[in-house]
Amino acid sequence: MNTFLKTCLLAILSLSSLYAQGQASTSSASASTQNVIANLQKKIPDLMKEADIPGISVALIRDGKLVWVNAFGVMNTTTKQPVDASTVFEAASLTKVVVAYGVLKLVDQDKLGLDVPLNKYLGNNYDVVNDSRIDQITARHVLTHSSGFPNWRVDDAPSLPINFTPGEKFSYSGEGFVYLSKVVEKITGQAFTDYIQTTVLTPLQMKSSSLTWRDDYATRAVHRHDAVGNVSFRYEGKDCNAAASLRTTAEDYARFMLVLMKGTGLKPATWQEMMKPQIYVNKEHPQVAWGLGVGLEITNDGKGFWHWGDQGDSKAFMNARLDQKNGIVYFTNSANGLSIAKEILDEAVGGTHPSLVWLDYERYNSPGRLLLKSILAHGAPEALTTWTAARKSDPKQFISENQINSLGYILLRMKKVDDAIEIFRQNSIDFPQSSNVWDSLAEGYMTRGDKALAIQYYEKSLQLDPNNKNGEEQLKKLRQ
Repeated sequence: MNTFLKTCLLAILSLSSLYAQGQASTSSASASTQNVIANLQKKIPDLMKEADIPGISVALIRDGKLVWVNAFGVMNTTTKQPVDASTVFEAASLTKVVVAYGVLKLVDQDKLGLDVPLNKYLGNNYDVVNDSRIDQITARHVLTHSSGFPNWRVDDAPSLPINFTPGEKFSYSGEGFVYLSKVVEKITGQAFTDYIQTTVLTPLQMKSSSLTWRDDYATRAVHRHDAVGNVSFRYEGKDCNAAASLRTTAEDYARFMLVLMKGTGLKPATWQEMMKPQIYVNKEHPQVAWGLGVGLEITNDGKGFWHWGDQGDSKAFMNARLDQKNGIVYFTNSANGLSIAKEILDEAVGGTHPSLVWLDYERYNSPGRLLLKSILAHGAPEALTTWTAARKSDPKQFISENQINSLGYILLRMKKVDDAIEIFRQNSIDFPQSSNVWDSLAEGYMTRGDKALAIQYYEKSLQLDPNNKNGEEQLKKLRQ
């Protein structure tokens, strides 16, 4: 064989080998994705049952593509209407990421400077009174939750406080996003909901998504459910809130996540700034940071973006890896929606997720959740006897003061007043120096109509904490 033919043959063999490797790699990736989907398909219903979550909508991204959208359960446990791919959920704080993307488009157009004081655009000091630090708050501060604003102002408060010097530290704030939305309206001359609709939702084909209630949501939107799966209510507010009012589907939001993964629609430098750690949440969680409007995880596994949504009895979560282009988003109509986040992320994305450690939501199979189930099945006296015996030999059975207190209030809302009192009594035994446990026990007795014991325990609470305003107010009412 001459040299030329030998060279051609070697080239063909080499190409054939590369093609075969590519086919094997593609096949392997496809098989891996199918395994992930199959596992999620099987595990999610089981997790929902264990966690008392009525409905979930979920979308999976693999290798930068939307590969799976599915829905499980019901929109409302009373009507039993099933969740499907078109069902609309509350995005809650996942709204903030969509809003941040829309705001950064103004940065790309040189209409908004990240480091220009926002009141320069607004032309006034918004709702801040007699605090010159409003002159320092910028879009960067708002997007990184370092503005100094509280998460939410006190109801009916005449002004909005600034709690620390802007840029000093991370402190999560919905109020900052509302403030920023007013600035955007001033810059664009549009209502904020219209700006986000025309700039983000419509171009990205998020056809089921809106910052305000739509008429078609009447048949498509879920109801919220409490910790034991009972219907609480459905929020149908008409107002736009830049921090929390987005309603959407899993498929719509996954489309948005794909844009975030690739930086589509933003200048490269702006997208890089969005995904760069701007501030860390605290020293105790050095792997959790905030970019511009989005949470970041920086681990040995790589870097990813994430956010959670918590509207009380409605919760959501999204997470994506920037290097692998894998991600997941899911929405629930349940107070327990974040209790299964770890299991879903382990299957869909893998790796470590320090964001979940920082959030510290109670797991679906925690001792507290299992105690609640035991109380509902057997009553508080029997359940507490079993639990207090078990914790003597198993430290993992420990339940914190706040968790026990929360169980008591869940039972109060269910009108299981005697069981709630037993829970509050146990907390007073375990944490006798806490003013709050006596306050809660007093409320239990007040709810039952036992005025004397309610007064006794509110007085006990005030002895431990003379600044307990709630105790003072309740005592005044009880003594009338």
